Amino acid sequence: MGKPTGFMEYDRRDRHYEPAADRIVHYREFVIPLKPDQVREQGARCMDCGIPFCHQGCPVNNLIPDWNDLVYRDDWEQAIKVLHSTNNFPEFTGRICPAPCETSCTLNIDDTPVTIKTIECAIVDRAWEEGWIKPQVAHRRTGKTVAVVGSGPAGLACAQQLARAGHNVDVFEKADRIGGLLRYGIPDFKMDKGHIDRRIAQMRTEGVRFHTLSHIGVDVPVSRLQDDYDALVLAGGAEKPRDLPVPGRELNGVHFAMDFLTRNSKRVQGVFVPDDDFISAQGKHVLVIGGGDTGSDCIGTSNRHGAAHVTQVEILDKPPQKEDKGLTWPDWPNRMRTSSSQEEGCDRMWNIATKGFIDDGHGNVKAARLVTVKWEKDAEGRFQMSEVPGTEQEIRCDLVLLAMGFVHPVQEGMLAELKEKANLELDARGNVKGSTEGEQAYHTSAEGVFAAGDMRRGQSLVVWAIREGRQCARAVDQWLMGRTDLPR
Repeated sequence: MGKPTGFMEYDRRDRHYEPAADRIVHYREFVIPLKPDQVREQGARCMDCGIPFCHQGCPVNNLIPDWNDLVYRDDWEQAIKVLHSTNNFPEFTGRICPAPCETSCTLNIDDTPVTIKTIECAIVDRAWEEGWIKPQVAHRRTGKTVAVVGSGPAGLACAQQLARAGHNVDVFEKADRIGGLLRYGIPDFKMDKGHIDRRIAQMRTEGVRFHTLSHIGVDVPVSRLQDDYDALVLAGGAEKPRDLPVPGRELNGVHFAMDFLTRNSKRVQGVFVPDDDFISAQGKHVLVIGGGDTGSDCIGTSNRHGAAHVTQVEILDKPPQKEDKGLTWPDWPNRMRTSSSQEEGCDRMWNIATKGFIDDGHGNVKAARLVTVKWEKDAEGRFQMSEVPGTEQEIRCDLVLLAMGFVHPVQEGMLAELKEKANLELDARGNVKGSTEGEQAYHTSAEGVFAAGDMRRGQSLVVWAIREGRQCARAVDQWLMGRTDLPR
């Protein structure tokens, strides 16, 4: 390491945010980056720890100490080459990844991990500014054709790797723009969509062809892709939302979170959404059910609409303020976290289950019936939930957003057709069945059909999708050519 004592000389410093009162009036990114010299100092904090646990904490196995050292030495151009060797889209992960690498950092034992995510984002942002990121056009074409269904991070990573290997790649997306969850599911204030557009331009030059408004299994039979292409990659998302079957679920004003977020993102990005289809939180008492990232995105969006009040409820126990490092490090710990959207204003409640919704007499939701729950282990050591007697309450709400996660990919359409005609197998959770190791890695039970990302593993992180997309591309290349030079 260039500065093995840097972690003792420099304090941890991270990016910060615009004040909440300033940022909730717009949908732009509001993270204020560090200056280059400050980033260099943070790179110097990466200690010569011997075993880089951050490699294991990072799903794409980023060579974190290497590019930290290069930043410290002011060799930013080489740093982006090392960063790109494992991650096709560090500008995505540098903005929306929860940074499990920092959890695994040796310095996190003292709660002062290297600001890895900030350094990663600084490297790629500077690389774009300096013009160091250019298309990598294959020197030879194989003549092989691959269809990739889904243009989220898994599909994009897979398509880019396969195009660079010389294959002819077509990406099919059911929406009107490329990006999958990145495009319309993640609010613009968390990631500006220009970052996607810039990558799409690069990939077009590399030979990838994109087809929007192409809903495979609905508008286009999947059998046509099997006939027209040498290989088919299923890289769609786990889009089937977890529902809440309680009395009053059918009332007006009760919506899935993603319906709320996508309509808002479309308007922000200039796509026409009719007023009668738009879901507005303006002036409303909003109840967000679910304590994860999607719930946080609902809070941030509701506050930008001008909601009167936002409440977020979570059915699980309130996490501890601080984890026991002796028990958790270097793994991802369960501890109290507060997102930027939660900082902007909301009430948070834990150990709360929703019993039902109350009609205002005109078919609209006016309140929710909640109850406090507790979790206890049974005789076999499994946690069981039970209601606490006498804790039922009503909470005012005229907009309810269900943000309880996703159960598996949508099975109607493409997957149903493949199950019927190509014997495609699903796993016990309803995802496309496929392993990640061995000669059949990322193969499905259908000949010539591969699966990666949320389609295969279920709801997960963008960084996991990128990893699986890259590894799936390697498997496809190996299957088509009998050998591969693509990295894992």
